[in-house]
Amino acid sequence: MLEARSIALVGASARPGSLGARMISEVGRSPSRPRTYLVNPRYPEISGQPCLPRLADLPEPVDLAVLAVPDTALEEQVAAAASAHARSAIIFGSAFDPPGTSGLRNRLAAIATDAGLALCGAGCMGFVNLARGLYAVGYLLPDPVPAGPVALITHSGSVFTAMLNARRGFGFTLAASPGQELVTAAAAYARYALGLPETRVLALVLEAIRDATGLREVLADALAADVPVVLLSAGASEAGKALVAAHSGALAAADGAWEALAGAYGVHRVGDLAELADTLELFSSGRRCAPGGGLATVHDSGLERAHAADLAAELGLPFAPIGAQTTERLAAALDPGLDPANPLDLWGTGRDIEPLVADCLSALAADPAVTAVVLAVDLAPEWDGDDAYPRAVITAASRTGKPVAVLAGLPATLDPIAAATLRAAGVPVLEGTRSGLLALRHLLDHADRPEPPPDPVTADPERRRRWARLLSSGATLDGAVLFDLLRDYGIQAVRARPAATRAEALDAAAALGYPVVLKTGEPHIAHKSDVGGVRLGLGDPAAVGAAYDDLAARLGPRVLVCETAAPGTEVALGLTRDPTLGPLLVIGAGGLLIEILAERAVVLPPVTRPQARAVLARLRLARILAGARGQPAADLDAIADAITGLSALACDLGDLLEALDINPLICGPAGAVAADVLVVAR
Repeated sequence: MLEARSIALVGASARPGSLGARMISEVGRSPSRPRTYLVNPRYPEISGQPCLPRLADLPEPVDLAVLAVPDTALEEQVAAAASAHARSAIIFGSAFDPPGTSGLRNRLAAIATDAGLALCGAGCMGFVNLARGLYAVGYLLPDPVPAGPVALITHSGSVFTAMLNARRGFGFTLAASPGQELVTAAAAYARYALGLPETRVLALVLEAIRDATGLREVLADALAADVPVVLLSAGASEAGKALVAAHSGALAAADGAWEALAGAYGVHRVGDLAELADTLELFSSGRRCAPGGGLATVHDSGLERAHAADLAAELGLPFAPIGAQTTERLAAALDPGLDPANPLDLWGTGRDIEPLVADCLSALAADPAVTAVVLAVDLAPEWDGDDAYPRAVITAASRTGKPVAVLAGLPATLDPIAAATLRAAGVPVLEGTRSGLLALRHLLDHADRPEPPPDPVTADPERRRRWARLLSSGATLDGAVLFDLLRDYGIQAVRARPAATRAEALDAAAALGYPVVLKTGEPHIAHKSDVGGVRLGLGDPAAVGAAYDDLAARLGPRVLVCETAAPGTEVALGLTRDPTLGPLLVIGAGGLLIEILAERAVVLPPVTRPQARAVLARLRLARILAGARGQPAADLDAIADAITGLSALACDLGDLLEALDINPLICGPAGAVAADVLVVAR
């Protein structure tokens, strides 16, 4: 498909402005000059080129059939392409079912699959393979189409068009719009693009994951090859938010799958098209940051410097602490009264601005703590023709191998001539303070990208078999058994005993030791506290008896008697099942802190202890765990061990679980103990 040497254009047209006419025009621009056949029974020829009535009349089986036909003709033409032994096809139409019918997309997919026909679409824009010189689209492209190191795979036809027309400092090896992916998934295009030696950045704009295994393989290969992957995702749904009944499932929501993939494979997630474009331009320059450093910025405005510093703090983008030698170099270059600091405001008298800017940028770039240096100016047109800023930045960039960029605050004022000059010299121009700073954070983050995730390994096959038999038996598992499950995977849990009578509850409390906790053990009650099903701090038999009588009368006779855990910060650990990726881990605040902090991290198992510590550090909860306001710090290693234990459980038993929820995991200086657990079997 993507390197087709012979193409049939079905629905070719002589009508100016039609899809069929634009298709002829754009395919005809292909530098690879594929053998092209026009197919339409209405025309004997178009612009002097013969036009065949049917695909069956082709003189050879073509590599690619491009179908610019109405939805009502799609099934017939896909079948005709299969019968003519075409190797692939593009469907521009949406394959919408006419009223009173159903299943058109499924029938198209079945025809293509049975014939071994790779299929782009339906509802797509086609593709442009700049690396191999093939344009297979039905819409007019810019001339020239920008070539460069970015491979773009996008579900959105509008994004496809917008990015090809962006006039930014990057171009493409491949831009593909797979649409509904009836047969050929987005991961297949990404796999091809990653195999092109010209591809140095992979951009994904996706609404759904239709080939999870293929996508994970591509992301793993990109991580191993140090090819940055930039992702803009969309399409979170209510169905995703209601994956399971457990708290962890509700917290994960549909976005959790993207978050887990990004964390596991070092994918750079962006929030909008502006951040996407700035990030792609920055990565396309080819310059990378060293790990552990920070940013340096140079400004010609004190207020804009402060504004950038505020935004950088908000976005978690660190400024480098510059050394004494750098400070001395800056002080020697600046006008009296200006502070030689990072970020730097260099505007004084405006005298000799070109050497001043170049020298300051060069001084900062030479500092070992600085990994990237930026001139943050509005880059508005200079009506006297002064081009000191572009020349100064280009000079500074020539003196260092570190990333050097221009950060323009307001895209509407950007001088296109100055921007084009900078981009031609390989200097990225970032078009917005927030989007540009976010792009710079991605560049710095890439230096600390993760190790490729390990393959899931069953450490104890007998343990897995034992619990798999129990979970798949259909038996109702009480809380005491579920605590045993956690302990078997290295997760500490409170001691607990089930009871179904008042006497059994009193005996259990005596055996565990006062004070105890009494919880309803009725299997149909998932969230016990929501129905008043938890009684804490019961210090004697009278309190236990009264609590049992209340729970039995309101909720049912079955209860769970638990020892009281030592006080600590409450954390929630969960396992939820994504329909495409399988089991995911959810880590966040537990108990009442869920509502207050309203945050969680979603990760893809398996998870190592260093990864678990890193996930905890990203949460606002980390400040509480570290010992806020004189409270004792929690044992972070114990929490990390609980996370890795749950990870091992997910790898072993995730296919048998819809959800598992540990809430709370009570975390104190002496360890982390599960005080409640909920399991929803598949």
